[in-house]
Amino acid sequence: MGFAGRTYLVTGAQKGIGAAIALALGREGANLVLNYLSSADEAGSVASEIRTAGGDAILVHGDVSIAADVGAMVAAGCAAFGGLDGLVSNAGIFPRTALLDIEGEEWDRVLAVNLKGTFLAVQATARAMIAAGRRGAIVTLSSAAAYRSPMGAHYGASKGAIQSFTRTAAIELAPHHIRVNGIAPGIILTDQPRGYWSDEEIEAVGNHMLLGRVGTVEDVAACALYLLGDESAFVTGQTINVNGGGAVPGMAAGGSR
Repeated sequence: MGFAGRTYLVTGAQKGIGAAIALALGREGANLVLNYLSSADEAGSVASEIRTAGGDAILVHGDVSIAADVGAMVAAGCAAFGGLDGLVSNAGIFPRTALLDIEGEEWDRVLAVNLKGTFLAVQATARAMIAAGRRGAIVTLSSAAAYRSPMGAHYGASKGAIQSFTRTAAIELAPHHIRVNGIAPGIILTDQPRGYWSDEEIEAVGNHMLLGRVGTVEDVAACALYLLGDESAFVTGQTINVNGGGAVPGMAAGGSR
């Protein structure tokens, strides 16, 4: 797929979707700058797998909502591998709180990590790529929650804004030959849905998807590789829904298909 020798920053890469995308790139021979915040051990395991698969990786601790931290991630990647060829802006948080119970501090933190973090990562990566004269691609992570997010008004707002930001970034970075696209995953088997649903409930929700199951991190990683790779050379400013087609019309989640 043409990723050998290319370098990508992946934020929130220690587990879940971020780890799956980083591993998929590593298997194709890419160099990875793995950002993590909460678990050096998990991030280290991802890096080890990447090296075993034929890629290379470095770890960079940092909070994506802090500009200096994001700048350090980009600088570390450029120092280790000579520059960046793209970004996967994946880091995000989703505290599940009812609209009437969300405190201002929680709202601000969700928007800071999810939306501001995406802006900072895209801006810093694009600046480095432009300065080095490197073309490439950026992928942002939105969510199906952008369209409806019960118990997550702040999360849904941040993800909807990411889709708008992605379109604008694509317009402004196109003259520099940097493509910007997004992925909006539906329900994916990660720690997030398992935090509030049982495995049986998750399976029941999957039965209502048009394709009859919930998604896997590998489903999202496959889309990310397409958007980062040369096969999507004429695609920019788009957000692809990776959601199994969504729920079957007229059926509520939780029953049987």
